Amino acid sequence: MPGAKRTRAQIVGSQLAAQFVSKAGREVVAARKRRRLTQTGLAQVVGLSRPRLAAIEAGQGGGAPLEVWFALAEALDRYLKFAFVRDPLTELVDAGHLAMQELVISVAKAAGWEVQFEAQSRAWDSKRSIDVRLIDRANRRIVIVECWNTFGNVGAAARSSNAKIRDEGQHAVAIAGEGAPFEVGLVWVVRDTKANRELLARYPGVFESRLPGSSAPWLGAITRRFSPPAEPGLIWCDNKTKRLFARRRTGTG
Repeated sequence: MPGAKRTRAQIVGSQLAAQFVSKAGREVVAARKRRRLTQTGLAQVVGLSRPRLAAIEAGQGGGAPLEVWFALAEALDRYLKFAFVRDPLTELVDAGHLAMQELVISVAKAAGWEVQFEAQSRAWDSKRSIDVRLIDRANRRIVIVECWNTFGNVGAAARSSNAKIRDEGQHAVAIAGEGAPFEVGLVWVVRDTKANRELLARYPGVFESRLPGSSAPWLGAITRRFSPPAEPGLIWCDNKTKRLFARRRTGTG
């Protein structure tokens, strides 16, 4: 409607489009010249007139269809991405993982553990982080808690945990002061899903050999600050009921 007030969306859209076509136009010019192409030559490849390409290069390409921009990218062997960023109303990609960490932190704090979220490895040459680090200074214990929402590569997950245990050995010595190094333990907290249960049932030997520690004592260690088992273990997490529970060694659980 003539004279109608523009909406905020229209104003912002116009501003962002102007910024894009100005920058993209300069990119087209630079890429064309690096490839020793003339405006006429590039225009022919993408199906434009030379004056129209000149206008795009001058930052006046706001009316050019999206297919023209992709054609220019293809002709210049440049990557062009057009995509919406994450919708803020959708669940975070790692929301399930965060929920598990939140539950572990909550129950561990209630049990008296000192808790550290996404704790950076203290090894000087490592960029690894620990999902949740639990520290019991009175009893000189450290527990590495690895939360698994889904598994992409079980072998890689096991190797990552091995590296974190090795890294924590340095931390255990560093915080020990004049006393003996802290004991370091590891437990996997795995989300209770059909896929994860089927995975454990399909490869029992893999999980038993990697995580032989008894599950019930590990549950007690996290939730009641009992002495952790000497060997790594696995416990289940139910995000819906906000509950941690022990793994049974028979069947699928």
